[in-house]
Amino acid sequence: MTRPLDIVPDAGSDGVRGLLFRRSIYALLIAVSAGMMIARIARVESSDPKSQTPFLSANDRSRWATIRSLGDDGTYVIDHIIFNEKGNRVRGWHTIDLVRHHGSDGEQHYYSSKPTLLTTMLAGEYWLVKKVTGANLAEQPGYVSRLMLILTNVLPLVGALWILSRLIDQLGTTDWGRIFAMAAACFGTFVTTYSVTLNNHTVAAICLVVAVAVSLPIFRSDCRAWWRFAAAGLSFGFLAANELPALAMLALAGAALLWKSPSRTLIAFLPAVLVVVVGSLITNYIAHGDWRTPYAHRSPGDNWYDYPDSYWLKENLRGIDIG
Repeated sequence: MTRPLDIVPDAGSDGVRGLLFRRSIYALLIAVSAGMMIARIARVESSDPKSQTPFLSANDRSRWATIRSLGDDGTYVIDHIIFNEKGNRVRGWHTIDLVRHHGSDGEQHYYSSKPTLLTTMLAGEYWLVKKVTGANLAEQPGYVSRLMLILTNVLPLVGALWILSRLIDQLGTTDWGRIFAMAAACFGTFVTTYSVTLNNHTVAAICLVVAVAVSLPIFRSDCRAWWRFAAAGLSFGFLAANELPALAMLALAGAALLWKSPSRTLIAFLPAVLVVVVGSLITNYIAHGDWRTPYAHRSPGDNWYDYPDSYWLKENLRGIDIG
């Protein structure tokens, strides 16, 4: 019987002592990496000295505005978040990653242009944080956002690094080679540096590690448990939902699993992928009243990016103040 991840490293010539030594080093590397990420999150500040929020870019402000609006007001509309009562931009909250179109009330409103699935899930996390701590993004943006970054980026990434350490132990051939690979994963990529912002790349990297971990035994050990195909579908599907180029990886993984076990792929892998697809479509429709994403609305007469002072119009590309 195999373990859940079916990653049983070879103890090598040093036996159990060598295995325990490597795992101790892995644990130390992961702990230091996690500590560095938390320290960065605790110290992060906006580049705008007038801003009261610790958000670093228009990219994450776009997501935070929607999370706040959903968690506090139950709507994807962010007009009241990015503009004050006088119609002036709110520093620290305004963003260039915007679209404007008619809402359910027939009026023009502003919305984030970011994909809706991840943002909606994080709005649920924000709602729980509010219930547990009593804090909210409107009054304590620094505290709430830092706490959510730890919950969203750091803790899942620590889990992914632990899973990756088991993969490295299984596939590596020497102690130093394995430790070097683990050190590179903990300190040698942009994934850990992205932890200070709310982004899709960290989530995608975590999904990739999980997807490889559950899929590899299917090919290496001929382990065909149904849950592996379902977990692979969810992780590869969510990976593609967060990184569009990963659609190619999703298709390749689906083809490989179909070749390995057509029945399990069709009955477990494919429905799991469809869960992500349906979730993406439904949240997008609820947010925008349209099955197409905001990125698809760029044609004349249907350009959601065509609004006053839009950064995305050629005449406004220079000199715009996005504060």
